[in-house]
Order: sequence, then structure tokens, then C-alpha cells
Amino acid sequence: MAETEKKAPRVINKSGTLKMEDKVAATKQTKDIAGRKMERRNRRDRNRANAGPKEFDEITIAVDRVSRTVAGGRRMRFKALVAIGNHKNKIGVGVAKGNDVTTAVAKATSKAKKSMITFNMDGETICHETRTKVTGADVLMKPAAPGTGIIAGGTVRSIMGLTGVKNLISKSLGSTNKVNIAYAVIEGLRQQTPRQEWTTTINRKSTAKKSAKKEDK
Repeated sequence: MAETEKKAPRVINKSGTLKMEDKVAATKQTKDIAGRKMERRNRRDRNRANAGPKEFDEITIAVDRVSRTVAGGRRMRFKALVAIGNHKNKIGVGVAKGNDVTTAVAKATSKAKKSMITFNMDGETICHETRTKVTGADVLMKPAAPGTGIIAGGTVRSIMGLTGVKNLISKSLGSTNKVNIAYAVIEGLRQQTPRQEWTTTINRKSTAKKSAKKEDK
């Protein structure tokens, strides 16, 4: 046995040293200058910071190239319109400019996060009909029965896709400016009042009328 082990071929690396066997490599300990044992760390075992699911989803609705005339000529920049939501009842819209598309989108996303609103819903639709105007944009939104889906234009559809609203009927009656339409949609969602507050208001009016009639008698 000893003779066969001596005659066994030895693998030599390119540097001229003998290749270490697997058994020896498994038991070998790496030491630092002070002679202390060093732990092996595998990059794949590191904990990644953003391994979990995202709380909010974002969508870039529009990216436009804008220019401004300065002393040296025209200054070209990019304007981004971004919406962010949690597919429930939180939504936000942001508009920002930047020297490139990436910078503009990042700034718009940051603004959208800061301007998020929480609106009221009635199941998978809005609570009541609203018509909101922002500058030239005029957006009409109506609640719809289950199974209707989102019947709306591009900007309204993109924003509603980030909310929990699944049934909606909408119509843009004014300007086609995407930024103004987006802000009009946000304002319409902000105005949503739950059904419980409707009945409370109606009951207060009816009780006030009844009390007034009793006083007259």
C-alpha cells in the first residue's frame, strides 16, 4: 500500500506547487498575521437588505422632454410623471424634472411618496360620484357594479391600477394634459366620503325638520 501511495500521480499547479487534496483543504484553517483563525464568509450567505416584497408599487405614466431658453441657447431637460400606490387605499402622484430620465423619475417618485393620500372605498369601487377640475382638466368618476372593471382612459387607468379599486366608470371631459388629469383623479379620490357619513347627515336634516315642525305646532 505504501508503495502505491508513493507512486500515485501528484498534480502540480501552474505556479509549480503541489495541488492540495480535498481532505486537506477541508481541514485547513486560514490564519491572519497574528496567528488567529479567520472565518470563511460566503457572499451568497449574506443577508440582503431589500429581500422582502415592496410595500408600494410605482409606475411611470409619462416622460416628456422640455426645453428652456437661456442666454447660451436652449436647455433640454426631462419631465417625469410617476404614480405610486399599495393596491389598497393609498395613492400618490409626483412630477419632477431632471437632466436625464433616471434622475427625473427618481425625483418624481420621491415627491409621490411625500404626497400620498388615504381615500375611502366602498368594497372594490369608490363611494360616490365625483367630478373634479384642476386647471383645464375635468374628470368625472362614477362607482360601478362588481364585474364592470375599470372603464377609463390611460392616465386614470394607470392610477387606478395601483389602488384597490376594481370597478369604475370614468370620463375625461376637459384637457388632455396628463399631469392635470392625474391631479384631478387624486382630488376626486380625496373627496370620497364613506356611506355611513351620508346617512348621518340625512338623519340630522330629517330630525331638524321634524323638530322645527313640532315647534311651529
